[in-house]
Amino acid sequence: MIDFVATFITFFAVIDPIGTVPVFIAATSHFGTAAKNKIALMSIGVAALILLFFVVAGEFILLAMSIPLPAFQIAGGIVLFLFALTMIFGESKPDEELKLVRDHRDTAIFPLAVPSIASPGAMLAAVLLTENKRYSTWEQAQTVSMMFAVLGVTCLFMLLAGKINRLIGASGASVVSRVMGLILASVATSNTLAGIKAYFGL
Repeated sequence: MIDFVATFITFFAVIDPIGTVPVFIAATSHFGTAAKNKIALMSIGVAALILLFFVVAGEFILLAMSIPLPAFQIAGGIVLFLFALTMIFGESKPDEELKLVRDHRDTAIFPLAVPSIASPGAMLAAVLLTENKRYSTWEQAQTVSMMFAVLGVTCLFMLLAGKINRLIGASGASVVSRVMGLILASVATSNTLAGIKAYFGL
């Protein structure tokens, strides 16, 4: 049995549903309500497929390249930590990804599905939290359910984006993004230490 709360928080940190709201608002500003809802659902569907691909095939790709999972876990932890630092000290997710919005074609794919929802951090987390040697098939299914739960929350936030933006504003979204960055840094450190322990057999 996995720790549902910890897994949910991890995916919430790397996907950052609240930080996606201002990106969604900027990317869909020229669309009507019906189109915005369609874009929200489509972007969630694409992001879910991408993350599910990494859950299913990510570890097999590593094995095919003769990369031990502990090494990937160490590297992934370091990358996640650096990603978390950019959330804390650099530009927050909304500020950074709003710059990617240039036109509204294929908006559901870019920048919403990738890299806003299915971010590099989310892809790494999907692989690390479904390691075959550490987790049973049932536990991996539970992890995927938590990932889908966060995606569901993200979809709900996008459908309610207008109301949320009026409630917390861009500054509020930036604050939440930085708090999520701090949580993600802790998760990344834990993953790195676990990878070092497994790699060296400590």
